[in-house]
Amino acid sequence: MGRLRKTGLSLSAALLLSACASPQQVARLSDPKFAFGTVSGTAQSVLGKETVLLMDAAAVEANAKRVHAIVQGKTLNADTAVQVALLNNRGLQAAYAQLGVSSADAWQSIMQPNPIVAIEVAGLNADGVGAFRSIEGIIANNLLAAFTFEDRSRRAEVQFRQAQLMAVEETLRVAVETRRAWVDAVAAFESAGLVRDAQSTADAASELAARLGDTGFLKKADQAREHAFYAELTGQHAQARLAATLAKEALTRQMGLWGQDVKYFVPNNLPRLPGHVHGRPHIERDALKSRVDLSLARLELDSMAKARGMTEATRYVTDLELIVGAEHERENDGGGIETETTPQIELEFAIPIFDSGKARLKRAEASYMLAAHQLAEKAVNVRSEARAAHASYVGTHQIARHYRNAVLPLRQTIEDEALLSYNGMITNTFELLADTRARLNSNLMEASARRDFWLADANLVAAIYGGGAGGGSGTATADVASGGTEAH
Repeated sequence: MGRLRKTGLSLSAALLLSACASPQQVARLSDPKFAFGTVSGTAQSVLGKETVLLMDAAAVEANAKRVHAIVQGKTLNADTAVQVALLNNRGLQAAYAQLGVSSADAWQSIMQPNPIVAIEVAGLNADGVGAFRSIEGIIANNLLAAFTFEDRSRRAEVQFRQAQLMAVEETLRVAVETRRAWVDAVAAFESAGLVRDAQSTADAASELAARLGDTGFLKKADQAREHAFYAELTGQHAQARLAATLAKEALTRQMGLWGQDVKYFVPNNLPRLPGHVHGRPHIERDALKSRVDLSLARLELDSMAKARGMTEATRYVTDLELIVGAEHERENDGGGIETETTPQIELEFAIPIFDSGKARLKRAEASYMLAAHQLAEKAVNVRSEARAAHASYVGTHQIARHYRNAVLPLRQTIEDEALLSYNGMITNTFELLADTRARLNSNLMEASARRDFWLADANLVAAIYGGGAGGGSGTATADVASGGTEAH
């Protein structure tokens, strides 16, 4: 007996229509610019910088020309370097593209599964009745997907929001890392400049010692001290120049520059210290409110709660399908062709004999508690990171001011007096060299303290908003300086 199943039944149509995503939700998930709006808004409000979404070759080319005009042959300050990185860092653009992938995945997750259609046409009967013996067709629709649509829709919104926050966090990370790299590069060139200046003084002293040695006025040991000091500074300056070159390359990578665009410069010296730093009595509250990674953890907990509810609702049913249509039969009984049509509805589902859903429910509960504990841990860490970042910000400012206001003036006075005494033949060469070396070390330590402050300033932003609360790449020291001079 042949049969034909037709789906025009109102039950199936109603289920399909009720499980359709709203036009507003589809518009949000399908529009890359809408998804990018949160990223660009946060970058503007927190960083005061512009971000771009490069979706085609024309946009990439136009952006490259813009970046070239900003950096080619220019001396970049910290804000300009951060802006270039936000425009040109390809890793950041990859994160923005991943945002598009995530929004498409969320969009796909709220789509009702397509109905399954099967049609079979049999050949002629042996008695030659009609052009066909039977037609068999079915259309099956997944009822479980329709019943869980609201849960899946909310889950899709959470996933979409998570993807946006991840893109925001990557934007903040690139900005903070670029500012750190700029501070490291400028500090490296400044330290090299200090070593170069000390080297010039040592060179003059070494030449004078050689002349005095020729006259027999200066002993060979004193001559050797002068020459050794100059030789040591020459090696330190070479190390400093190399360190500065590598620090600048790190900044270049952060900004995504190559080719002719690497011909840019950074200042010879870090900015001066601000007169005072602003206290933040509510920094913990600000961090708890603004940290992107904490918002992500909250969303994850909310997602686990929704997943737990869905698992409870579908505990006993893992698959449910509705098959609707009509059975159409025609036969030749010798007196003519007779047809008969009978409506049919079939319901298919799995019987929970072996899998009662307890394991899935247990897993959902454990996942929820996992997310809850992770959120609590994150909140504790955020508070601590905020306090530590502010303490570092205030402390490094005080230390740098101490070196600037107390140590350097004293060292300058000592060296000036030692030089006068040396010229008057009161101070010996060894004492003069010791004073010069001590002043160089003090200069390097002051530059290092100033560098630590500006790194702490960058880290404070990361501690409040996100993007990585770690410290810089190291601390400049007096014995291995990194630095900058003429063209860098």
